[in-house]
Amino acid sequence: MKKKVAFYTLGCKLNFSETSTIARGFEQEGFDRVAFDQPADMYVINTCSVTENADKRFKTIVKQAQKANPMAFVAAVGCYAQLKPNELAAVDGVDLVLGATEKFKITDYINDLSKNDFGEVHSCEIQEADFYVGSYAIGDRTRAFLKVQDGCDYKCTYCTIPLARGISRSDTLQNVLQNAAEISSQGIKEIVLTGVNIGDYGKGEFGNKKHEHTFLDLVKALDRVAGIKRLRISSIEPNLLRNETIDFVAKSEAFVPHFHIPLQSGNDAILKQMRRRYLTELYVDRVHRIKHVMPHACIGVDVIVGFPGETDEQFLETYHFLNDLEISYLHVFTYSERDNTVAAEMSEPVAPEIRRKRSKMLRGLSVKKRRAFYEGQLGTTRTVLFEGENKEGYIHGFTENYVKVKAPWNPDLVNTLHEVKLLRIDEDGLVRFGWMAAVVE
Repeated sequence: MKKKVAFYTLGCKLNFSETSTIARGFEQEGFDRVAFDQPADMYVINTCSVTENADKRFKTIVKQAQKANPMAFVAAVGCYAQLKPNELAAVDGVDLVLGATEKFKITDYINDLSKNDFGEVHSCEIQEADFYVGSYAIGDRTRAFLKVQDGCDYKCTYCTIPLARGISRSDTLQNVLQNAAEISSQGIKEIVLTGVNIGDYGKGEFGNKKHEHTFLDLVKALDRVAGIKRLRISSIEPNLLRNETIDFVAKSEAFVPHFHIPLQSGNDAILKQMRRRYLTELYVDRVHRIKHVMPHACIGVDVIVGFPGETDEQFLETYHFLNDLEISYLHVFTYSERDNTVAAEMSEPVAPEIRRKRSKMLRGLSVKKRRAFYEGQLGTTRTVLFEGENKEGYIHGFTENYVKVKAPWNPDLVNTLHEVKLLRIDEDGLVRFGWMAAVVE
């Protein structure tokens, strides 16, 4: 009988793309992939270390695997596995921990899948993570996450990602286009570009710092891939989002008017302490530029509350900065101390209860911003890509500018594009619509 393997992914879209690539490697070795809650011979957990909660969840996930099969072989890969390999190896039930350079070679490390008395660690010095492994994830029938870049050369004082993933490096343009064509051939309508710092694309494309291609070159080349109806930029640093890219997206048939731009703080003093590579003036300029050429564009923002030394006045400056800016939603992160970061050694830590209060305030602002953005879209005609899950009798979908809509469940709509008119906001905050046309091809 074929051996069975199951996967659990914590963290970002990039992790999901890498899990899919690792899973395809197992399938090539003759394994059958099953759901994580099913009995399997091996469980692989792709870890994250961006937030404290992701660290804590690891033990819970290991217990889930042991519950499904107490004798299963359990392996940990990913960012937390690189940063704290011995901690993970010490968790009861963990048999193998692989660092940044080893995770894509996981099948080389498994023999008979018999349990180990202690977790076996194969990690590296992060300086050795200087090569690129391309990957993409097909999470459902409608959308794929395509990795184009890995690692980061920025030294933000709160962040462990450079310690976990190494230097900035890119896939070759040829390989990205080949992966995009493979995704297109499977009938998937949307590709989301992912990476640690995708605006840095081109660096390390040939194993050095030479820039043969830029992010704009990548965008222009992907725009010509046949069969892909939508291309979405997942997240891009404001200092790397150039006017030329914004203007190209505005004219593109495939790239959608949706940008996710990390801010982290609306206070310049805090931005400097974070060692971000821009100030609020540049951020405002990016938002205004997008809205000038794409008034209907959706703009998402990452923001951190409770950074060491953040005063009430500085937090309120961030709150009012975001309130006054024409953005569409927020991803709010509560600052948590991470080992081996500069910020963890800073004085004047913000009390946990104040961090929670500030987070709640910004989450409330996000609800308000999303509602206002949706209201501004009512009466317009948009194209919706419908997703594959039946959620309590409804099918959901997203417009090109990331308005979430709902309709009574109809399996024939899955992975189809339809032109609709946005009519009203339902009590759950999603948008109802009227049909305008048949399938868009």
